[in-house]
Amino acid sequence: MKSVARGTSVLARAALWVSGTGLVLMTALIACQVFWRYVLNDSISWTEPASVMIMGWFIFLGAAVGIREGYHLSFDILQHLVSEQTKRGMQTVSDLVVIAFGGGMVVYGTQLAVNAAPNVLPSLGISGAFDFLPIVAGGVLIVLFSLERIARRLAGLPTALFGETALED
Repeated sequence: MKSVARGTSVLARAALWVSGTGLVLMTALIACQVFWRYVLNDSISWTEPASVMIMGWFIFLGAAVGIREGYHLSFDILQHLVSEQTKRGMQTVSDLVVIAFGGGMVVYGTQLAVNAAPNVLPSLGISGAFDFLPIVAGGVLIVLFSLERIARRLAGLPTALFGETALED
């Protein structure tokens, strides 16, 4: 389990770096667009679609890491009222629902990408499939990280906020 956790930790860290870099890049592109439009009285045609595409990457990759670390939204008031065993069962059911959602992202995101592949985004000159790849990548990571949470729970390891320090336990 520790080697799996190390591998998913590397994936999560890479996803966070890509997300953070994307956020900075998107901010820079939007700043350039504002400067060009309002100062130079011109416009860069590709900054808006590129920014939206980059936004998809940092949203879906960041959301997947949030699933891994237990930062996702949940309604857990009932968990405070039940036994520890029931609580673990409820958390596992929650992870299974998240796996189903991530699987849906993979399946339907792939269908969208395949259907959009023949289209070319005019301002970027690339396939329309690239708009939907973040959904697929995020879905794959959500499934993987949720499976890891279930495996960690079954192994008696922590399932939330388990960075590098938890690997040494």
